[in-house]
Amino acid sequence: MRKLISALLYTAIMGLANTGHADVAAADAMREGDMRKLIFHSAPMASTDEPFTGEDGQQMTLADFQGKHIVLNFWATWCAPCRKEMPHLSALQDAMGGSDMEVVTIATGRNPLPGMQRFLEEIEVDNLPLHTDPRQSLARAMGVLGLPVTVILDPQGREIGRMQGDADWSSENAMAIMQTLIDAEG
Repeated sequence: MRKLISALLYTAIMGLANTGHADVAAADAMREGDMRKLIFHSAPMASTDEPFTGEDGQQMTLADFQGKHIVLNFWATWCAPCRKEMPHLSALQDAMGGSDMEVVTIATGRNPLPGMQRFLEEIEVDNLPLHTDPRQSLARAMGVLGLPVTVILDPQGREIGRMQGDADWSSENAMAIMQTLIDAEG
């Protein structure tokens, strides 16, 4: 009986190792510069089904993005580090956005649409969504304390990494890390 339990446990562990999360270690080992602030979890963490408002005014959840890696950024119009970081997220979306990866930005708290539009115009960003979390319910459910916070979700919608503070997401290092994660799933 012990051998059967051991065999089942081994099979389960190997199954988890083959879900692509084992390759997060490769991405973790690549971190340098700003990306040193990116913390990968030892195991994928379930995300939330807390709704937020899509840029079209319709209710959405993170499940709407399953099937690709998501670089989920929480920001606000009053956040100076967000102003610095957004062009880098925009460049990441330009370079890598598509069927395997997408940058999803969500303004959390009080961010009137005209102010959000002005913010992006001033920093010359036109390819990131204007999703909102006006009551900060999604941000709270995801443990977002301070801004900006960027969370990496795997194609199953699980959180695999998180960064507090701004970073150059358009750097070669950031793109290599994201490509390693994408390749691990393929």
